[in-house]
Amino acid sequence: MALYVLYESASGYSLFLAHGLDEIGQSVDAVRDSVLDLSRFGKVVRLVAFSPFSSALDALNQCNAISEGIMSEELRNFLELNLPKAKEGKKAKFSLGVAEPKVGSQIFEVTKIPCQCNEFVLEILRGVRLHFDRFIKDLKPNDLEKAQLGLGHSYSRAKVKFNVNRVDNMVIQAIFLLDTLDKDVNTFSMRVREWYSWHFPELVKIINDNYLYSKVVKFVKDKSNLSEDHIAELADIVGDEEKAKEILEAARSSMGQDLSPIDLINVQQFAQRVMDLSEYRKKLFEYLVTKMNDIAPNLTSLIGEIVGARLISHAGSLSNLAKCAASTLQILGAEKALFRALKTKGNTPKYGLIFHSSFIGRASARNKGRLARFLANKCSIASRIDCFSDINSTIFGEKLREQVEERLDFYDKGVAPRKNVDVMKSAIETTRIMIEGDGEAEYSLCRGKLVGSHVRGIIKEYEGTGFVALSLIR
Repeated sequence: MALYVLYESASGYSLFLAHGLDEIGQSVDAVRDSVLDLSRFGKVVRLVAFSPFSSALDALNQCNAISEGIMSEELRNFLELNLPKAKEGKKAKFSLGVAEPKVGSQIFEVTKIPCQCNEFVLEILRGVRLHFDRFIKDLKPNDLEKAQLGLGHSYSRAKVKFNVNRVDNMVIQAIFLLDTLDKDVNTFSMRVREWYSWHFPELVKIINDNYLYSKVVKFVKDKSNLSEDHIAELADIVGDEEKAKEILEAARSSMGQDLSPIDLINVQQFAQRVMDLSEYRKKLFEYLVTKMNDIAPNLTSLIGEIVGARLISHAGSLSNLAKCAASTLQILGAEKALFRALKTKGNTPKYGLIFHSSFIGRASARNKGRLARFLANKCSIASRIDCFSDINSTIFGEKLREQVEERLDFYDKGVAPRKNVDVMKSAIETTRIMIEGDGEAEYSLCRGKLVGSHVRGIIKEYEGTGFVALSLIR
C-alpha cells in the first residue's frame, strides 16, 4: 500500500510519496538513520505536489485550522486534487500520513481518505522538515525562515489576543496578594500591640480593631501628654466620644513604663506602616471587586467576589473552572481531605472553598452537604456562562442566586422552588429585552433546551461543556 505524507509548512501545503521504503526498510530506526543523509532520504520520499499560501493571513488561518484539528476547504481541495482517486465501493490502495491525529480523523470523516499517525510517519515528517528547502525549487532557506518567523509571531499574537478587561490572571494575583496582606497586617498589628503595650497596656482592651489601634498609637504617642484638649480629635479617630474619654482615663492611671523619644518614634513609624498596608488592602479589595465584575459577573453575583476569586485561582483560570464538573467544583480546595478519605476508606468531604459562602453557613447541619452540591451545580453553570458568553451582565447570576435562596427555603420551610427551565426561560427573556434595548447582538448561555417561540437564534454546542450558546438575532 502506497504511503503519502502531508506536511504543513509556513509557506504552504506539500504532499510527499514515500516510494523508496524498500531500500532502507520500513522500521522506525531505519528511517531515523536515513534522515540526516539527504542522498539516502531523497530516495525514500518524493515531492508530489506543493500549494503555497496566498498571503500571510491565509497562512495564519490555515495554521489555526490545523492546530484546532479542522480540515479547511483549501486543504480538502489540495488533497482531492493530488491524491489518487479511489473507486466507489472499493478500499483505497493508499494511506495518508499526518502529524496531527485530529486532522487525520477529520480528513477521514469528510473525504474517506484513510489516514495514519504513528512514529514511523513522524520520523518521515522529521526528515521532510529538515530537508524541505531542498525539495521545493526556487525556495531559498532565508525565505522559509522568514515565513516561519512571521507565521510564528502572527500565530502567537492570535493565541494571546484577549480582552484586557477580562484577564483572569489579574484576579488570581490579586486574591493571592490579598491573602498575603491579611496575614502580614495581622502579624504586624500584633507586633504593634505588643510593642506599645510596654508603654500603654490598657489600650489593648479598649481598642479591638487593628487599624484603629495603629491610628490611636500614631495620635497618642506619649500617654503622659494626653489631656482633655485631645478628646475631640481622639473621638474623631475612634468614632465614639465615650471611648475617647475611656482612653484618657486609662492613660492617666496606666501602669506602663515610659519610653524614650527614639523608641516612640520607631513605634509610630511601624504603626504608620501597618496603617498604610491596611489602606492598601482596602484599595486592593475594591480592585478585586471591579475585576471580578468584569471577568465573572454571574459567578460574583451568585457566590461573592472573594469566594469566586478563590475558585478561579484554585482552578488556574476561568476557563479551567468552566471545564470542571459540578462534583469537582464542590470539593475544590479540599483535595487533601478527599485523598485522605479515599486512602483510609472514610467519608469524603462535602465541600471545599464554597464552604466560605454565606449560603453554606445559613444552612442547617443536616442540609449543608445537600446545599453544597446544589450550590456547586449553580456555580458551574455561572462560570461557564461567564467564560463562553460575550455579554457582560449579572442576569443569570442573579437568577441562579434566587434558585439557591429558594432551595434554602425548601430545606428549612418546605416551600417548593421554581423549576430550573422556568428560571432559565425568564433569564433568557430578560437578556433578550436588555440586548434589544442596547441594539446589539450578543451571546447568552443556558443549560438544556431553550423554550419559547419568541426567542430565535442559532444554537452552538461547546464541546465537553454540555452547554449551548444562543446567538440572538432580530
